[in-house]
Amino acid sequence: MNRYRPLEPVGYTEALNILNCGTSEEKLLLPLRAGEYMNSWKDAQEICIRSFESEDPQIRANAALGLSYIARNTGRLENHLVEPLLFKELISNEQYRGRIIDAICDINLFMGCHIAEKVIAEYQSGAPADL
Repeated sequence: MNRYRPLEPVGYTEALNILNCGTSEEKLLLPLRAGEYMNSWKDAQEICIRSFESEDPQIRANAALGLSYIARNTGRLENHLVEPLLFKELISNEQYRGRIIDAICDINLFMGCHIAEKVIAEYQSGAPADL
């Protein structure tokens, strides 16, 4: 049985190394670690944005969640950079859509944004989203 283990802090240089040559598990946890522990919100945002480049839908969903951690902890994100990535992932990543919706709702809450609210409401009501 898997036991919960708290996330370990990560620095920018270590994060870059994980992005470039880390294991799948390291890459899976990286955006969460960055969003929770990195000193610079911009560096953490960069790591999350780069994690969206992964072919693994779970890593991309965690990238969205990492951005929500940054929003919760700092109240800062560059919306013009992250909003298109979040919207694309919301539409395309069916397997982890619930996690992505949770992340976007948290970002909206902590940042006072309105990212994809109509689309999220349509998904939650079961109605087909009119994109």
